[in-house]
Amino acid sequence: MAHTITEECINCGACEPVCPVDAISEQGDVRVIDAATCTDCGACVDTCPVDAIEAP
Repeated sequence: MAHTITEECINCGACEPVCPVDAISEQGDVRVIDAATCTDCGACVDTCPVDAIEAP
């Protein structure tokens, strides 16, 4: 199961460049993680300034 971005996301974009497999993209007013691409590395979790990314 992939990491997920919660509704706490402020769409700052900090998580997107740290994802080594480009699984994060902007969708409307938030960022989303493509579950099929995410490798659960966790790089995005430590980068999020509002703790809006949850581990599986």
